[in-house]
Amino acid sequence: MAFSEPAENVKNLDLKEGYKIADFGAGSGHYTLAAAKRVHARGQVFAIDVQKDILPKIQSAARDEGVHNVQILWGDVEKPGGSKLRDNMVDVVMITNMLFLSEKKEDIAREALRILRPGGQVMVVDWSDSYGGLGPKSGHVVLEEEAKKIFENVGFKYGKSFYAGDHHWGFVATK
Repeated sequence: MAFSEPAENVKNLDLKEGYKIADFGAGSGHYTLAAAKRVHARGQVFAIDVQKDILPKIQSAARDEGVHNVQILWGDVEKPGGSKLRDNMVDVVMITNMLFLSEKKEDIAREALRILRPGGQVMVVDWSDSYGGLGPKSGHVVLEEEAKKIFENVGFKYGKSFYAGDHHWGFVATK
């Protein structure tokens, strides 16, 4: 596995059938679909993105793959309440390839903490370098240690790091 592989990365979460998951900055929906398949029909994945135009594409991809437990939400997870989910509502929050895009990293971590049930998990995956323009601009790369500190500062307890592909890092923390 050379590049970041969503189906492999979600295996680092303790997902159970029926879990509710929020995918912050769902983008292409690859993580959304990988998680939705693991929590089966009784589970639910909320694909949240600030780019309204990409959300129908995620819904369409889910339908095409026979996945019916995905709900799309237009929201800004950099704002308090921006995910549009209730406090303590979900079992897992996935934050993949989006920290490097944000000026409000702590706000994203706080929103994840707010919607997670006690004992819930957050999975964070991001670029480990810019790789000559393949990834984010070099000044935007968020190192894993920096991200861990952000999440610990808002109240998460670091759990484990994992291999997330040759160009990414990943870790899981709990509320």
